[in-house]
Amino acid sequence: MNSIYDKASNEAIIARIHQLTPESQGLWGLMNVDQMLKHCSAAVDVAFGQKEVNVSFLMKVLGRVAKKRVFSNEFLHNSPTAKEFVFMETYDFELAKQELIEKFSRFAQEGTAAIKIKKHPFWGNMTFEDWDTLMWKHVDHHLRQFGV
Repeated sequence: MNSIYDKASNEAIIARIHQLTPESQGLWGLMNVDQMLKHCSAAVDVAFGQKEVNVSFLMKVLGRVAKKRVFSNEFLHNSPTAKEFVFMETYDFELAKQELIEKFSRFAQEGTAAIKIKKHPFWGNMTFEDWDTLMWKHVDHHLRQFGV
C-alpha cells in the first residue's frame, strides 16, 4: 500500500508532480494547475500545524460522521472545500510546484514527526495512519485530476 511516509511511495507522487506543466489541463473542476498546486500545499500545511481552517459546528459533525466512508473510497470529483483552500489568482507555476514537492517530501524525510496536529478541523481526531490516508488520497486525487 502507498504511504506518504515511505520513501519510494513519496518519490512516486513527486515524480507525478514533476510531470505537470503550466499547460496541464484539469479533467474536471474549476482550478487551473497552479491553483491546484497551491491548494494541495495548503492542505499539507494543516498537517504541519501551519494553517488553521475555520469550520462551522455543523461541518465538524458532518466531517466526523463521513470520515470513515470518505477515507475508504476515492475522493469525489468537484467536492466542496473550505475557503482557506480556494486559490483564485494566477500563481507562479514553478514556485507552486517546488513548494508542494518540498512540503510533500517532508513526510518521507521526517516520518510521523512531520505531523503536528492530532485533530483535523473537519475530520476530527486523526491518527498518523489517518493523515497518511488523507494526504495520499488528496494529492493523488488532484494529480489524477490533471492527468498524471
